Amino acid sequence: MKILQSPAVKVGLSISIATGLYGISFGALSVASGLDLWQTMALSLLLFSGGSQFAFIGVVSGGGTGLAAMSASALLGIRNGIYGMQMNALVGPRGWRKLPAAHVTIDESTATASGQTDPVEQRRGFWTAGVGIFLLWNVFTAVGALAGNALGDPKAWGLDGAAVAAFLALLWPRLKGKEPVAIAVVCALATLLAVPFVPSGVPILVAAAVAAAIGWFTHKPVPEGLAPDIEPYPEPYSEHDCAHMQLPDADVRRGPDHPTGRGEA
Repeated sequence: MKILQSPAVKVGLSISIATGLYGISFGALSVASGLDLWQTMALSLLLFSGGSQFAFIGVVSGGGTGLAAMSASALLGIRNGIYGMQMNALVGPRGWRKLPAAHVTIDESTATASGQTDPVEQRRGFWTAGVGIFLLWNVFTAVGALAGNALGDPKAWGLDGAAVAAFLALLWPRLKGKEPVAIAVVCALATLLAVPFVPSGVPILVAAAVAAAIGWFTHKPVPEGLAPDIEPYPEPYSEHDCAHMQLPDADVRRGPDHPTGRGEA
């Protein structure tokens, strides 16, 4: 099979183009928030997580401290660590590939790999989406940053609140179901109430604390128990019949020489 005919590669390339183009908005909003070209590029090259990057510049543009911006960014970046555990089992990078694999483990590369059933296609999808988005995101971040510098004063164009608006545009489509929407509304209210009383950048941390508290106190156990997303066995788990979790029966423990033991072949 030619590599460009691979279903995973096709999906990865299309996602790379669509997501990479969005880097233009990040670059423009970043310089509008007060960062220069090199700081903007450093965020895209080293942080490389769209939601975390928009959260960072959103706090900065609101007058928040660097610590508040980093905290908000880190909270959103936790999900990438969870993705990393799944992708390590699914893709199985070895040696020097582990570091770049960790860096390009994002929403899109995880989704592209998880959407495939063939192990080879899973690896192709992961690397195509991850590396493709990394390259295009950084190229278009530079384009957006240069365009943003050319615009001049962001307040003259109404761009001073655009970073927050862009972050909300990223977040809202991800909310599925009544419960996530209700939690988002409660957190938004908590943010609004906190604004007059705490320094800039802290309200978003208050919202995160409220969301964590809601999740902690409303957690419902899953009746079926917790199962791994990635099956650790080469064949379906049900075929093992949980044998590896069962204690040997009493007669087997006593051995074949015991009076009541089973010595049959």
